[in-house]
Amino acid sequence: MALRVPQSAGPQLFKEGYKNLQGLEEVIFRNIQATKEMSEITRTSFGPNGRNKMIVNHLEKLFVTNDAATIIRELEVVHPAAKLIVMASQQQEAEAGDGTNYVIIFASELLQKAEALLRMGLHPSEIARGYELALDAALEGLETLATDSVGDWTQPSELLKAIRTAIASKQYGQEELLGRLVAEAVSAAMPARDHTRFNVDNVRVVKVLGGALAQSQVVHGMVFPRSPETACRRAQFAKVAVFACPVDMGQTETKGTVLLHNAAEMLDYTKGEEAQMEAAIRELHEAGVKALVCGSGIGDLAIHYLNRYDMVAVKCPSKFELRRLSRVVGASPLARLGVPTAEEMGYCDELRTDEIGGDRVT
Repeated sequence: MALRVPQSAGPQLFKEGYKNLQGLEEVIFRNIQATKEMSEITRTSFGPNGRNKMIVNHLEKLFVTNDAATIIRELEVVHPAAKLIVMASQQQEAEAGDGTNYVIIFASELLQKAEALLRMGLHPSEIARGYELALDAALEGLETLATDSVGDWTQPSELLKAIRTAIASKQYGQEELLGRLVAEAVSAAMPARDHTRFNVDNVRVVKVLGGALAQSQVVHGMVFPRSPETACRRAQFAKVAVFACPVDMGQTETKGTVLLHNAAEMLDYTKGEEAQMEAAIRELHEAGVKALVCGSGIGDLAIHYLNRYDMVAVKCPSKFELRRLSRVVGASPLARLGVPTAEEMGYCDELRTDEIGGDRVT
């Protein structure tokens, strides 16, 4: 039942515009109706043959999907009861990654069944107690209905048992192909000691235009959908330096005017910058660094000296991708251009550039 707010005959307790709702008709039945309308939105998208929904969010971005998690995330639900079901569905997405639509439909059906009991005169606490008893009985019955179980979490064949049904609801007919790829990727990123500490962020998808779905493959490492900035495009058993700052000469904050009288002064003007940049790249080369990843821009002068010392330079403009790369190679992103220490350097077995569907990936 709703909380009863006492009505005061004296000065008003709350600011103007507040509403006081109580009783079955004003509160509980309205909440049940709101959850029913919420489930009607996502009900037709349930299952592998569910219909797609076209959604335009507040940024005028268009979504065409049958994924309930995406639908409810873009809908701005304000009703308190419907928002509780949305929160339950989001928790299901965070815990299992599947079954979000089922949570909304199931919760709405339970509340609609409770509506008939409320009209018969039962108290809401009695109905809640009955549902708790039904939950205990359902959990006991589920143990007897199991047909298979996942044994070794590090084996792709075992993981495929749990992955196949989740993929079939979104990519019906492709669950075997995609299931094997996902199982292989998950088993490669699975922690050796405790599988409950698995990080979903360790498995990423890179989309490349061209080709077919059957050409998808799992890469044990990291893929950038761009080619290196330097002429050298391959390195093996390389030490990797990761920089969060630009690999270029620093620019002054204030503008100035330089007056050059002859050609000799013009040549001498840039010699200082060139010598400084060459010294920085030479120090990296002498430290054994073969590959360089930069989160900002790489200047033309730096690319010139990187080509001279046969070093590979890759630009990674996304700070999230830079963070993931640092975790893969075991490096620490540096905020200044200089030689990293042994602890700050990373390592990779191979760095290469391939052409897939007309696009170069590293």
